[in-house]
Amino acid sequence: MEESGESGNLQGQAGHAEVPGRQRCVFISYASADVAIAQKVCSALEAAGFPCWIAPRNVVPGTLYAEGIVRAIDEAAVLVLILSEQAVASAHVGRELERAASKRHPIIALKVDPAPLTPAFEYFLNQSQRIEAGTAGTDAGIANLVEAVGQHPSPGSASASTHSPQAPATKPKPAMPRRVWVIAGAVIALLLAATYFVVDRAWPYKRVAAKNDATVTPAVVSDKSIAVLPFTDMSEKKDQEYFADGMAEEIIDLLVRIPGLKVIGRTSSFQFKGHNEDLRTIGAKLGVAYVVEGSVRKSGDHVRVTAQLIDVSDGAHRWSGSYDRDLADVLKVQDEISLGLVRALQLSMGTDELKSRPTLKSVQGYSLYLMGRLAFNRYDKQGYDQAAGYFQQAMQLEPESALAPAWLAYVHFFQANYGFLQPDTAYEEARRYAEQALSLDPRSELAIGTLGLVQMRHDWDWAAGAAELDRALALAPGNARILAIHSVAPWTLGQWDAAIRDINASRALDPLYPAGYTILGAVHLGAGHWTEAEAAFRRALDIAPNYTDLHALRATALLFKGEKQAALREVALESDEDAQSLGRAAMNYALGQKADSDSALDRYLKRDPDDAYGLAEIHAYRGEIDAAFISLDRAFARKNNSLWSIKSDPYFNTLKSDPRYKAFLKKMNLPE
Repeated sequence: MEESGESGNLQGQAGHAEVPGRQRCVFISYASADVAIAQKVCSALEAAGFPCWIAPRNVVPGTLYAEGIVRAIDEAAVLVLILSEQAVASAHVGRELERAASKRHPIIALKVDPAPLTPAFEYFLNQSQRIEAGTAGTDAGIANLVEAVGQHPSPGSASASTHSPQAPATKPKPAMPRRVWVIAGAVIALLLAATYFVVDRAWPYKRVAAKNDATVTPAVVSDKSIAVLPFTDMSEKKDQEYFADGMAEEIIDLLVRIPGLKVIGRTSSFQFKGHNEDLRTIGAKLGVAYVVEGSVRKSGDHVRVTAQLIDVSDGAHRWSGSYDRDLADVLKVQDEISLGLVRALQLSMGTDELKSRPTLKSVQGYSLYLMGRLAFNRYDKQGYDQAAGYFQQAMQLEPESALAPAWLAYVHFFQANYGFLQPDTAYEEARRYAEQALSLDPRSELAIGTLGLVQMRHDWDWAAGAAELDRALALAPGNARILAIHSVAPWTLGQWDAAIRDINASRALDPLYPAGYTILGAVHLGAGHWTEAEAAFRRALDIAPNYTDLHALRATALLFKGEKQAALREVALESDEDAQSLGRAAMNYALGQKADSDSALDRYLKRDPDDAYGLAEIHAYRGEIDAAFISLDRAFARKNNSLWSIKSDPYFNTLKSDPRYKAFLKKMNLPE
């Protein structure tokens, strides 16, 4: 109500533990001039069985007014607004709306006069239900309001519906590298990325929600499991998405270092950005006991951050915190939020975990770093180029921070992997910046992991690369991204059980990430597990039906499984012309259609005449053994970026009994 609103006594505090089992109510927000209709609404709702919180009635004597209102909003299932000219003019009502929106609570407005809305009210109410009491008559309007409240989970239910901003528009995914099998090489980059763009803009989520939930819901949910949902941008101009997303990502990066805590990867958590899923559903899909919600309001050199820990079993708030700080202290705020969450979950920490970081020397430098991460998440050439530029600027302004150089190394690895820059140059730049990051922070698992990938993919120094990946995993054993890239070493070396173990552990922490199933399918192909490979690719398609190359990979699994016609039908669904052509070259040959196989191979080579590796695959599959080895030697001479996968590539199975195959592996320093 107007006399209430938030006060400074929560600012900079670490928050409070909520009382388990507290009943969730309807919070009534109103201006003092509208007290009569607010009380009438309260009476009607409670007569219908919906308990209400209304000031001043429910303010506990002797407690701070603002603190009681903040807690009541946080614990409410629904906020009902008496929308009037006086309410629109009230700063206190506006703050109550902002608080409810930051907690993603449903808002239902009962409009009692024709007062125009301010831009702030339009923003907070843009997805709310609105009931026109002025035209329908007050009694009729209140009756409609009671009915609308009843459409949401009841105040005493386990979880209320959420309110979140509009999801961003879908963008097409760029084409991946051209061959059918070595497409899996790009999967490494996908697994390392866990990018917002891929999930929220390119992988349709709605199809997943109704299908095969048993595959994403663990049988037992650990009480030490958590998912950090994307934070809400509450800034006046709504131009701080990069900062809100970055806050949530950084907290995830801190939490994954805590022993004994299961933290869901960013990709799966950010699936729910822009979706009105209730928290119990989110918890079930992610296999966690708790979710973290938060908001960021940035203004000039000041930031206000809120966060709360919610038990998805009953919707209770187990911990919450609100922080008003200078932007220079934003790293400390992230540490304090993470520390509050860990303590609320009654976890112990190692001595090196969650040490408070220093004040930022350059707020602009940190903002550029977060802008670089957002640009990277576009997952295309322009995004990578922009990200590299932002990270370079951030390094100049924050030269003692390892964050920007670690991510710059990461960007260069992607640019090399996708051929957006000359691979030799880009890989060397990735190495240089990874080493620079490690000179500033020897515990940067991202820099260590990127360095290990460069050694595996570019240097073919398998022992050194595997050692770096081991080191990254030792630092962050609960990090889904690190577990995924750790699988690259055993996958490359033909250690199938170890690779499958890593990928399954990664998928448990990132259960809605299609690339996890994709790399699992690729490893099963290398191991000769055709049925398991086909099932993994099918599951990836369930999650991401429009994802480039998945149809070609599934067709490969069907081909080696012996289902040749099904393989040909599947590869016809592939959207990437190059992957489809190379797949047809193999599948037509398997069906005895040599002329069609030659035509498909010719189409492919016209587009990529220098791909000696892809040509070697088809020659090997067709039993043209001498031609296959000639093409492999050409690929080796050019240090083809795909040769690392030769041991796991089923198209080369026909070569394995030839002495030249063992000699080739020895030339690459690969074990037999």
